[in-house]
Amino acid sequence: MVRVRYAPSPTGTLHIGGARTALFNYLFALRHGGRLVLRVEDTDQARQVEGSETAMIRGLASLGVVWDEGPDVGGAYGPYRQSERGEHYRRAAAQLLEQGRAYRCFCTAGELEDERQRQRQQGRPPRYSGRCRELDADVAARRAEHEPYVLRLRVPQQGSTVVQDLIRGTVGFENAQLDDFVITKPGGTPLYNFAVVIDDAQMAITHVIRGEEHLSNTPKQMLVGQALGLEVPAFAHLPMILAPDRSKLSKRHGATSVEEYREQGILPQALANYLLLLGWSSPDGQEFMTIAEAGQRFDLARVQRTAAIYDQKKLEWMNGQYLRTLPAAAVAGAALPFVRAAGIDLSQGPTLTAAVELVRERSRTLRELVDNMRFLYQAPTTFDRKGVQKYLAEPVASERLRALASTLFTVAPWDHDHLSQAFDQVAEHLGVKRVLIIHPARMAVTGKTVGPGLFEMLAALGPEKTIRQLNRVADLLDRAEELPLSPALD
Repeated sequence: MVRVRYAPSPTGTLHIGGARTALFNYLFALRHGGRLVLRVEDTDQARQVEGSETAMIRGLASLGVVWDEGPDVGGAYGPYRQSERGEHYRRAAAQLLEQGRAYRCFCTAGELEDERQRQRQQGRPPRYSGRCRELDADVAARRAEHEPYVLRLRVPQQGSTVVQDLIRGTVGFENAQLDDFVITKPGGTPLYNFAVVIDDAQMAITHVIRGEEHLSNTPKQMLVGQALGLEVPAFAHLPMILAPDRSKLSKRHGATSVEEYREQGILPQALANYLLLLGWSSPDGQEFMTIAEAGQRFDLARVQRTAAIYDQKKLEWMNGQYLRTLPAAAVAGAALPFVRAAGIDLSQGPTLTAAVELVRERSRTLRELVDNMRFLYQAPTTFDRKGVQKYLAEPVASERLRALASTLFTVAPWDHDHLSQAFDQVAEHLGVKRVLIIHPARMAVTGKTVGPGLFEMLAALGPEKTIRQLNRVADLLDRAEELPLSPALD
């Protein structure tokens, strides 16, 4: 059975690189009827962030990633936190020592740095010289003095270690370029390239699918596995995710963690769909698909070798498509926390579902959706600068708004068709084109230049609020009071 794992360290938030790795592992398991294991690599206690594990689990679950085994659900191969697996690492370290495949190194940090400095001065790459390889006669005495030591793997000095990567092909590493790397710290705490090999073997992991940045770790892990006589899993290294300028992705290019995307108003379904396309494409070219649909199509052969380019605008565009196509009630549920954060009182206007139906066509995020519906519950407190200059700066603007407000008093029933007829009447009475009534009215009522269809919008807003806002803005214009402008567009 195919068994894959996602193994984060609880040292921060779930970033999009890690989220994509988890997603691809899950899809690979789905495609092959396998199992996904969630393992927490928490041996570095000093770097742990409180609440990180819980937040990561919550973030993965929100994206639709489902694991079969893990610290929260259990399983036959547990425990699933490295901090609870110390005995396994101690036994493996003892085996390597007994077989002469590892040795104790007593070099101090200062001695190692002096060695590296000399190598740099000689124009050689800094690496461990192996000075403690043959200390057999001195080890007992130095241990009796409680001298701290690390364990190093005795790396073969000849030949090469070859990775048959399922994405990148054959990648070779000369053993002579790999120094005898540390596998446990003083006191026995295992390091990553040691612990992960034991965990993968004992959890029967068949495929290790992870980011390209781990490729340089692979030969070390293969050497550890070979030294322990373990079966080595297949490896697949996913391409990096870069910014549009091909630099390292950072916050200046957009959000970088799943939590930040949630706060931006990106739907988890849209984020998962977008992550799916960062380095993989469906055979039929389809972009929009559910996790279940992607699981039927996912193939590592279609994962690209070159870096995937992150595009915030495309993510927001995809999110907008989800806002339009999901049931309005589902979008309303997702928008509710943003409505509350915005201080909107839903009792002062239409139902949230009705508001969503009205404004979602022109919204890309939940934040934008809520901002676009605010006028239905609250009179606008700011106005678009360009819109004010274009549609409300003329001396006749207040006259047109008052004429419209006066005519709207007589509209009944208050619906799309009768509102449209009222605008025609006002335009004919004033001798102007209807558009010269429509744009000022939209600005006065919403504070924006764009939005849903004006007559649908006014129908939802209702006669009382509409007429009151038209007269309010007309009064401000007559008193030559400057309308407050939107800071975002200032």
